[in-house]
Amino acid sequence: MKKTYVKSLKEYDGEFVLDSKKILAAMKRFKQAPKKPTSVALDETTIQELKAIAETQGIPYQVLIRVFILDGLDRIKKSA
Repeated sequence: MKKTYVKSLKEYDGEFVLDSKKILAAMKRFKQAPKKPTSVALDETTIQELKAIAETQGIPYQVLIRVFILDGLDRIKKSA
């Protein structure tokens, strides 16, 4: 099986703007539903990139990660 890296996809080129509806949905999920803490090991460069993107969007980087995960799950569900 050939490996594909997300950053190599064309849709990741250019400016990155998040859908405000998805951000609000992720934040509501955070406040309303009980959460189970998880751990993901990321290198420092990735964390700094996430923090930089989150800052431009005006949201905490943990919410940004949650948005990415929820968006990825939605895409997988739609393609299945």
